[in-house]
Amino acid sequence: MRSGLPAFICVLAITAPAGAAQAHPDLTGVWTNASITRLTRPPGVAKLVVSNAEAETIAKANPLVAGAEAEARESGPADRPPAPGDPGGYNAFWLDPGRTLATVNGERRTSWIVDPPNGQLPISANGRKLIAASRAAHEPDAPSGPEALMPWDRCLIGSRGSGGPGMLNNIYNSNYQIVQTPGAVAIDVEMIHDVRIIPIFPARAAAQAAHGPAALHPWLGDSTGWWDGDALVVETVHVNPEQGRSGPIYLSDQARVTERFTRVSDRQILYQFTVDDPAYYTQPWRAELVLNAGPERLYEYACHEGNYALPDILAGARAAERKR
Repeated sequence: MRSGLPAFICVLAITAPAGAAQAHPDLTGVWTNASITRLTRPPGVAKLVVSNAEAETIAKANPLVAGAEAEARESGPADRPPAPGDPGGYNAFWLDPGRTLATVNGERRTSWIVDPPNGQLPISANGRKLIAASRAAHEPDAPSGPEALMPWDRCLIGSRGSGGPGMLNNIYNSNYQIVQTPGAVAIDVEMIHDVRIIPIFPARAAAQAAHGPAALHPWLGDSTGWWDGDALVVETVHVNPEQGRSGPIYLSDQARVTERFTRVSDRQILYQFTVDDPAYYTQPWRAELVLNAGPERLYEYACHEGNYALPDILAGARAAERKR
Protein backbone atom coordinates (compact mmCIF):
# COMPACT_ATOMS: atom_id res chain seq x y z
CA MET A 1 0.00 0.00 0.00
CA ARG A 2 1.15 3.52 -0.78
CA SER A 3 -0.10 6.70 0.81
CA GLY A 4 -0.16 10.26 -0.50
CA LEU A 5 -0.21 11.85 2.95
CA PRO A 6 3.33 13.31 2.95
CA ALA A 7 2.58 15.13 -0.30
CA PHE A 8 -0.73 16.35 1.15
CA ILE A 9 0.97 17.77 4.22
CA CYS A 10 3.63 19.53 2.11
CA VAL A 11 1.06 21.17 -0.15
CA LEU A 12 -1.23 22.11 2.73
CA ALA A 13 1.61 23.85 4.49
CA ILE A 14 2.46 25.82 1.37
CA THR A 15 -1.10 26.88 0.55
CA ALA A 16 -2.33 27.74 4.05
CA PRO A 17 -3.67 31.35 3.98
CA ALA A 18 -2.57 33.75 6.68
CA GLY A 19 -4.94 34.28 9.59
CA ALA A 20 -6.73 30.94 9.29
CA ALA A 21 -5.44 29.33 12.48
CA GLN A 22 -8.64 29.44 14.59
CA ALA A 23 -9.61 26.07 16.11
CA HIS A 24 -12.52 24.29 14.42
CA PRO A 25 -13.97 20.77 14.37
CA ASP A 26 -11.54 18.27 12.87
CA LEU A 27 -12.74 16.50 9.73
CA THR A 28 -9.62 14.35 9.50
CA GLY A 29 -10.24 10.67 8.94
CA VAL A 30 -11.29 8.01 6.46
CA TRP A 31 -14.95 8.22 5.50
CA THR A 32 -17.42 6.42 3.25
CA ASN A 33 -20.70 7.36 1.59
CA ALA A 34 -21.42 3.82 0.35
CA SER A 35 -25.17 3.28 0.10
CA ILE A 36 -27.81 2.23 -2.40
CA THR A 37 -29.34 5.69 -1.99
CA ARG A 38 -28.51 7.71 -5.09
CA LEU A 39 -28.65 11.36 -6.12
CA THR A 40 -32.16 11.09 -7.60
CA ARG A 41 -35.15 9.12 -6.37
CA PRO A 42 -35.75 5.76 -8.10
CA PRO A 43 -38.80 5.28 -10.35
CA GLY A 44 -42.00 4.50 -8.49
CA VAL A 45 -40.76 5.88 -5.15
CA ALA A 46 -42.60 9.06 -4.21
CA LYS A 47 -41.34 9.74 -0.68
CA LEU A 48 -38.00 11.09 0.49
CA VAL A 49 -38.31 9.39 3.89
CA VAL A 50 -39.44 5.77 4.25
CA SER A 51 -39.87 3.33 7.11
CA ASN A 52 -37.35 0.61 7.88
CA ALA A 53 -39.66 -1.97 6.35
CA GLU A 54 -40.05 0.08 3.18
CA ALA A 55 -36.28 0.60 3.04
CA GLU A 56 -35.76 -3.17 3.21
CA THR A 57 -38.19 -3.74 0.35
CA ILE A 58 -36.42 -1.13 -1.80
CA ALA A 59 -33.04 -2.70 -1.01
CA LYS A 60 -34.19 -6.19 -2.02
CA ALA A 61 -35.39 -4.82 -5.38
CA ASN A 62 -32.06 -3.11 -6.07
CA PRO A 63 -30.29 -5.05 -8.86
CA LEU A 64 -26.82 -4.62 -7.33
CA VAL A 65 -27.96 -5.96 -3.97
CA ALA A 66 -29.94 -8.77 -5.60
CA GLY A 67 -26.97 -9.72 -7.78
CA ALA A 68 -24.60 -9.87 -4.81
CA GLU A 69 -27.02 -12.04 -2.85
CA ALA A 70 -27.56 -14.37 -5.81
CA GLU A 71 -23.82 -14.88 -6.28
CA ALA A 72 -23.40 -15.53 -2.58
CA ARG A 73 -25.94 -18.37 -2.84
CA GLU A 74 -24.27 -20.03 -5.83
CA SER A 75 -22.34 -23.21 -5.13
CA GLY A 76 -20.25 -22.96 -8.33
CA PRO A 77 -17.82 -20.32 -9.57
CA ALA A 78 -19.14 -16.76 -9.56
CA ASP A 79 -17.68 -16.06 -13.01
CA ARG A 80 -19.84 -17.46 -15.79
CA PRO A 81 -18.99 -17.38 -19.50
CA PRO A 82 -20.67 -14.35 -21.09
CA ALA A 83 -23.36 -14.79 -23.71
CA PRO A 84 -22.24 -14.65 -27.36
CA GLY A 85 -21.37 -11.08 -28.29
CA ASP A 86 -21.23 -9.96 -24.67
CA PRO A 87 -17.70 -8.97 -23.58
CA GLY A 88 -18.67 -9.41 -19.93
CA GLY A 89 -17.95 -7.06 -17.05
CA TYR A 90 -17.72 -6.86 -13.30
CA ASN A 91 -19.51 -9.49 -11.32
CA ALA A 92 -20.89 -8.72 -7.90
CA PHE A 93 -17.70 -9.82 -6.13
CA TRP A 94 -15.96 -6.64 -7.30
CA LEU A 95 -18.80 -4.27 -6.45
CA ASP A 96 -19.36 -2.62 -3.09
CA PRO A 97 -22.34 -0.27 -3.43
CA GLY A 98 -23.69 -0.79 0.07
CA ARG A 99 -26.67 -2.91 0.99
CA THR A 100 -29.16 -0.44 2.48
CA LEU A 101 -30.64 3.01 2.04
CA ALA A 102 -28.72 5.71 3.86
CA THR A 103 -29.79 7.17 7.17
CA VAL A 104 -29.54 10.98 7.19
CA ASN A 105 -30.56 12.93 10.30
CA GLY A 106 -32.18 9.75 11.64
CA GLU A 107 -34.30 9.25 8.48
CA ARG A 108 -34.09 6.51 5.85
CA ARG A 109 -33.68 8.50 2.64
CA THR A 110 -34.58 7.43 -0.91
CA SER A 111 -32.55 10.18 -2.63
CA TRP A 112 -29.79 12.61 -1.77
CA ILE A 113 -31.79 15.41 -3.38
CA VAL A 114 -34.08 17.03 -0.81
CA ASP A 115 -35.10 20.04 -2.89
CA PRO A 116 -36.96 19.87 -5.28
CA PRO A 117 -39.27 17.69 -3.18
CA ASN A 118 -39.74 15.16 -5.99
CA GLY A 119 -36.10 14.11 -5.65
CA GLN A 120 -35.27 14.76 -9.31
CA LEU A 121 -32.85 17.13 -11.01
CA PRO A 122 -34.72 20.28 -12.17
CA ILE A 123 -33.21 20.13 -15.65
CA SER A 124 -33.97 23.09 -17.93
CA ALA A 125 -34.54 22.91 -21.68
CA ASN A 126 -30.89 23.85 -22.24
CA GLY A 127 -29.89 21.16 -19.77
CA ARG A 128 -31.84 18.52 -21.69
CA LYS A 129 -30.13 19.60 -24.92
CA LEU A 130 -26.75 19.31 -23.20
CA ILE A 131 -27.49 15.80 -21.95
CA ALA A 132 -28.66 14.67 -25.39
CA ALA A 133 -25.55 16.14 -27.03
CA SER A 134 -23.28 14.54 -24.42
CA ARG A 135 -24.80 11.11 -24.98
CA ALA A 136 -24.43 11.52 -28.73
CA ALA A 137 -20.78 12.60 -28.41
CA HIS A 138 -19.78 9.74 -26.11
CA GLU A 139 -20.03 6.49 -28.02
CA PRO A 140 -19.50 3.63 -25.56
CA ASP A 141 -20.16 0.86 -28.12
CA ALA A 142 -18.22 2.27 -31.09
CA PRO A 143 -16.02 5.17 -29.98
CA SER A 144 -14.34 7.09 -32.80
CA GLY A 145 -11.35 7.89 -30.57
CA PRO A 146 -10.29 8.39 -26.96
CA GLU A 147 -12.20 11.68 -26.61
CA ALA A 148 -15.45 9.89 -27.43
CA LEU A 149 -15.21 8.01 -24.14
CA MET A 150 -16.21 9.46 -20.78
CA PRO A 151 -13.49 11.11 -18.65
CA TRP A 152 -13.56 8.20 -16.19
CA ASP A 153 -13.09 5.68 -19.00
CA ARG A 154 -9.89 7.59 -19.75
CA CYS A 155 -8.86 7.53 -16.07
CA LEU A 156 -9.05 11.32 -15.80
CA ILE A 157 -11.56 11.66 -12.94
CA GLY A 158 -13.65 9.28 -10.88
CA SER A 159 -16.89 7.96 -12.31
CA ARG A 160 -20.45 8.73 -11.18
CA GLY A 161 -19.47 12.03 -9.56
CA SER A 162 -17.18 10.48 -6.93
CA GLY A 163 -14.81 13.44 -6.76
CA GLY A 164 -17.42 16.16 -6.80
CA PRO A 165 -18.59 18.76 -6.53
CA GLY A 166 -20.80 17.35 -4.96
CA MET A 167 -19.18 14.08 -3.99
CA LEU A 168 -21.47 11.15 -4.83
CA ASN A 169 -21.30 7.48 -3.90
CA ASN A 170 -20.25 4.93 -6.46
CA ILE A 171 -20.77 1.21 -7.06
CA TYR A 172 -17.39 0.61 -5.39
CA ASN A 173 -14.53 2.69 -3.96
CA SER A 174 -16.92 5.08 -2.18
CA ASN A 175 -14.24 6.09 0.31
CA TYR A 176 -12.48 9.36 1.12
CA GLN A 177 -9.55 10.39 3.28
CA ILE A 178 -9.65 13.92 4.68
CA VAL A 179 -6.54 15.64 6.01
CA GLN A 180 -7.12 18.96 7.74
CA THR A 181 -4.70 21.69 8.82
CA PRO A 182 -5.56 25.19 10.11
CA GLY A 183 -5.22 26.64 6.61
CA ALA A 184 -6.41 23.94 4.22
CA VAL A 185 -8.22 20.65 3.76
CA ALA A 186 -7.24 17.87 1.35
CA ILE A 187 -9.76 15.23 0.30
CA ASP A 188 -8.29 12.09 -1.25
CA VAL A 189 -11.03 10.38 -3.29
CA GLU A 190 -10.42 6.64 -3.54
CA MET A 191 -11.97 6.32 -7.01
CA ILE A 192 -9.15 7.08 -9.48
CA HIS A 193 -7.20 8.71 -6.65
CA ASP A 194 -8.54 12.23 -7.21
CA VAL A 195 -7.34 14.78 -4.66
CA ARG A 196 -9.08 18.04 -3.86
CA ILE A 197 -6.90 20.61 -2.05
CA ILE A 198 -9.07 23.37 -0.59
CA PRO A 199 -7.46 26.45 0.99
CA ILE A 200 -9.43 27.83 3.94
CA PHE A 201 -9.84 31.58 4.44
CA PRO A 202 -10.97 33.62 7.44
CA ALA A 203 -14.26 34.67 5.83
CA ARG A 204 -16.51 34.09 2.85
CA ALA A 205 -15.53 37.28 1.02
CA ALA A 206 -11.82 36.41 1.18
CA ALA A 207 -12.48 32.85 -0.03
CA GLN A 208 -14.57 34.01 -2.97
CA ALA A 209 -11.97 36.61 -3.92
CA ALA A 210 -9.31 33.89 -3.98
CA HIS A 211 -10.85 31.97 -6.89
CA GLY A 212 -8.59 31.82 -9.92
CA PRO A 213 -9.46 33.20 -13.36
CA ALA A 214 -12.28 31.56 -15.30
CA ALA A 215 -9.82 30.57 -18.04
CA LEU A 216 -8.38 28.02 -15.62
CA HIS A 217 -10.96 25.26 -15.27
CA PRO A 218 -9.39 22.32 -13.44
CA TRP A 219 -10.91 18.89 -13.03
CA LEU A 220 -13.16 18.97 -9.92
CA GLY A 221 -13.23 22.75 -10.16
CA ASP A 222 -11.70 25.70 -8.34
CA SER A 223 -12.56 25.29 -4.64
CA THR A 224 -12.01 27.63 -1.70
CA GLY A 225 -13.42 27.35 1.81
CA TRP A 226 -14.28 29.14 5.02
CA TRP A 227 -15.80 28.22 8.37
CA ASP A 228 -19.41 29.05 9.20
CA GLY A 229 -19.58 28.19 12.86
CA ASP A 230 -18.84 24.46 13.10
CA ALA A 231 -19.42 23.83 9.38
CA LEU A 232 -16.72 23.99 6.73
CA VAL A 233 -18.21 25.69 3.67
CA VAL A 234 -16.59 25.01 0.30
CA GLU A 235 -17.48 26.98 -2.82
CA THR A 236 -16.51 25.60 -6.24
CA VAL A 237 -16.60 27.39 -9.58
CA HIS A 238 -14.90 26.94 -12.99
CA VAL A 239 -15.40 23.19 -13.27
CA ASN A 240 -13.71 21.68 -16.32
CA PRO A 241 -16.19 21.85 -19.25
CA GLU A 242 -15.70 18.17 -20.13
CA GLN A 243 -16.59 17.19 -16.58
CA GLY A 244 -19.56 19.56 -16.62
CA ARG A 245 -20.89 17.99 -19.82
CA SER A 246 -20.45 14.42 -18.61
CA GLY A 247 -22.58 14.47 -15.45
CA PRO A 248 -24.13 13.02 -13.41
CA ILE A 249 -24.15 16.57 -12.00
CA TYR A 250 -24.17 18.76 -15.11
CA LEU A 251 -22.37 22.08 -14.66
CA SER A 252 -21.91 25.05 -16.99
CA ASP A 253 -19.37 27.86 -16.76
CA GLN A 254 -21.98 29.75 -14.70
CA ALA A 255 -22.26 27.01 -12.07
CA ARG A 256 -21.54 27.55 -8.40
CA VAL A 257 -21.57 24.57 -6.03
CA THR A 258 -21.63 25.22 -2.28
CA GLU A 259 -20.77 22.30 0.02
CA ARG A 260 -21.08 22.11 3.80
CA PHE A 261 -19.18 19.60 5.97
CA THR A 262 -20.49 19.36 9.54
CA ARG A 263 -18.97 16.91 12.02
CA VAL A 264 -22.08 15.69 13.83
CA SER A 265 -20.42 12.87 15.80
CA ASP A 266 -17.17 10.95 16.12
CA ARG A 267 -18.33 8.63 13.35
CA GLN A 268 -20.28 10.84 10.98
CA ILE A 269 -20.07 14.01 8.88
CA LEU A 270 -23.25 15.58 7.52
CA TYR A 271 -22.44 16.54 3.95
CA GLN A 272 -24.75 18.97 2.15
CA PHE A 273 -24.41 20.74 -1.16
CA THR A 274 -26.35 23.22 -3.26
CA VAL A 275 -26.01 23.59 -7.03
CA ASP A 276 -26.82 26.98 -8.51
CA ASP A 277 -26.55 26.91 -12.30
CA PRO A 278 -29.15 28.89 -14.28
CA ALA A 279 -27.80 27.51 -17.57
CA TYR A 280 -28.84 23.89 -16.97
CA TYR A 281 -31.41 23.97 -14.15
CA THR A 282 -34.70 25.76 -13.59
CA GLN A 283 -33.84 26.46 -9.95
CA PRO A 284 -31.02 25.95 -7.45
CA TRP A 285 -31.24 22.45 -5.98
CA ARG A 286 -30.01 20.92 -2.75
CA ALA A 287 -28.80 17.51 -1.58
CA GLU A 288 -27.93 15.93 1.76
CA LEU A 289 -25.90 12.82 2.48
CA VAL A 290 -23.61 11.46 5.15
CA LEU A 291 -19.98 10.44 5.35
CA ASN A 292 -19.66 7.60 7.86
CA ALA A 293 -16.46 6.46 9.53
CA GLY A 294 -14.98 4.13 6.95
CA PRO A 295 -12.15 1.64 6.62
CA GLU A 296 -8.98 2.06 8.65
CA ARG A 297 -7.00 3.30 5.67
CA LEU A 298 -7.32 4.07 2.00
CA TYR A 299 -5.53 2.16 -0.75
CA GLU A 300 -4.33 3.88 -3.88
CA TYR A 301 -6.45 3.40 -6.98
CA ALA A 302 -3.96 3.83 -9.83
CA CYS A 303 -6.23 3.67 -12.86
CA HIS A 304 -3.53 3.96 -15.52
CA GLU A 305 -1.17 1.29 -14.19
CA GLY A 306 -1.52 -1.68 -16.50
CA ASN A 307 -4.82 -0.38 -17.82
CA TYR A 308 -5.48 -2.02 -21.19
CA ALA A 309 -9.15 -1.10 -21.33
CA LEU A 310 -8.87 2.04 -23.45
CA PRO A 311 -6.70 0.64 -26.28
CA ASP A 312 -8.69 -2.61 -26.23
CA ILE A 313 -12.01 -0.74 -26.52
CA LEU A 314 -10.70 1.29 -29.45
CA ALA A 315 -9.15 -1.77 -31.12
CA GLY A 316 -12.42 -3.66 -30.75
CA ALA A 317 -14.37 -0.79 -32.31
CA ARG A 318 -12.01 -0.64 -35.29
CA ALA A 319 -12.17 -4.44 -35.72
CA ALA A 320 -15.98 -4.28 -35.74
CA GLU A 321 -15.85 -1.56 -38.38
CA ARG A 322 -13.64 -3.69 -40.64
CA LYS A 323 -16.21 -6.50 -40.54
CA ARG A 324 -19.02 -4.30 -41.83
